[in-house]
Amino acid sequence: MQIESSRPLQLLNTFGIAVNASHYVAVHDAARLPSLLTSGASELQRILVLGGGSNVLFTEDFNGLVLHMVNKGIDVLSEDDDVMIVRVAAGEVWDDFVTWSTDRSLYGIENLVAIPGSVGAAPVQNIGAYGMELSDTLQEVEVVMLEDGSRHNFSNSMCQFGYRTSLFKNELKGQVVITSVTFRLRKRGTLNLSYKGVEEVLHQRHLHHPNPADVADAIRHIRDTKLPDPKRTGNAGSFFKNPVVSAEDHRQLMALHPGLPSYPQSDGTVKVAAGWLIEHAGLKGFRMGNASVHDRQALVLVNTGNATGTEVVTLANHIIKTVWITYGIRLEPEVNIL
Repeated sequence: MQIESSRPLQLLNTFGIAVNASHYVAVHDAARLPSLLTSGASELQRILVLGGGSNVLFTEDFNGLVLHMVNKGIDVLSEDDDVMIVRVAAGEVWDDFVTWSTDRSLYGIENLVAIPGSVGAAPVQNIGAYGMELSDTLQEVEVVMLEDGSRHNFSNSMCQFGYRTSLFKNELKGQVVITSVTFRLRKRGTLNLSYKGVEEVLHQRHLHHPNPADVADAIRHIRDTKLPDPKRTGNAGSFFKNPVVSAEDHRQLMALHPGLPSYPQSDGTVKVAAGWLIEHAGLKGFRMGNASVHDRQALVLVNTGNATGTEVVTLANHIIKTVWITYGIRLEPEVNIL
């Protein structure tokens, strides 16, 4: 693996922020990672593991070593009449894997279609959309420890998954690189059509007995109509987490804001829509410098052209302050700010 110096990262982050990494290496073969990490090449440097760059906002040049995971491979480990166990390399594009799964009529990740990023980054955030989360199907995560190059496997229960969080975002943040993820996909099951608009699109297409591919196509259509394409407009998808409030706080909110979209959780709390809060605080389409709130989906912040990461952070902080003053709810960024 060849280590490059002063590597531009603008094309490797979906916000399109123009920054450089002092050192960079593309990891095509995860088996060679331990030797790299124990060779002394990374000994005195900060290390950043980069996948698709879809959940990171750079505010300055990265003075350290970027490990860019680009390893590929989708391997069926076992299957029976009901289940297929599949190991996927960290560098695979997440949406490509969803298509691989739905092309085979497998159930479990069809609602997670069109989420930008890599497979290896998905467990860190416990990505989720349209009533489905990665943790619903993930079986195991294989990692290499950055400190000594040792390999470890983490079962689902060991990953400490929560809403947009995991062990890898908290206790092990900055200590591991995910090299592969193993999934348990079902050959039959019940489709999750609970989120607004999914059944409507299926009905419009006269799909009365949809399969996973039909649902994925419907959700892709919905996302395409309201979310900007990062290939054209720099963004990192949903910038903020949907806040979770107590049942009592939710009752008070609904009394004042009866249109607030809400999603009851199994523990009695209620998740509310951050995008709705931002929009109804008057910030949809709001612009500061070269960064703005998207004019069709207020949960998305966009680079309108040559924005710096600092400009995006300034806008995000203004949104957080405004929503707090308006609703008494503090928004938390979903994006990793560096």
